[in-house]
Amino acid sequence: MSAALHIAGPADLAALLPLVAAYHAHAGIEADDDHRRAALEPLLEGSPLGVVYLIGPRRAPIGYIAITFGWSIELGGMDGFIDEFFIRPGVRGRGVGSEVLEALLPRLEEAGVKALHLEARAGDTVLERLYGRHRFKLRDGFHLMTRTARRR
Repeated sequence: MSAALHIAGPADLAALLPLVAAYHAHAGIEADDDHRRAALEPLLEGSPLGVVYLIGPRRAPIGYIAITFGWSIELGGMDGFIDEFFIRPGVRGRGVGSEVLEALLPRLEEAGVKALHLEARAGDTVLERLYGRHRFKLRDGFHLMTRTARRR
């Protein structure tokens, strides 16, 4: 299985939307295509705040990974967050996730990313093993806390 990575651009929106919808359904995220489109378009158009990679053949991707960027004084500069990482269910368990991380992590480090964060559902041992193999670990004494903007 090839985990080739391609930076997604505006022309990839039609291929990306069904993948994002499938991930949202899997993760229990309530959003419609208008919401997804509005969130994706700036990244696909080159926003410096993040990037989306298609996984596999560009015309028929098997997944995607979205990375967003921030800044951490504590960690010494630019940091990133794996916002969403999805591989089609029929392709999972074949090492594609590891291939993606093995290819992407050095690229991000070369681009100046000092730390990469992610959120994984507690108790998901498959994801915990995958991320653990790539040196992700829980930070003692820290929990991710979130406040969302009020919807008008």
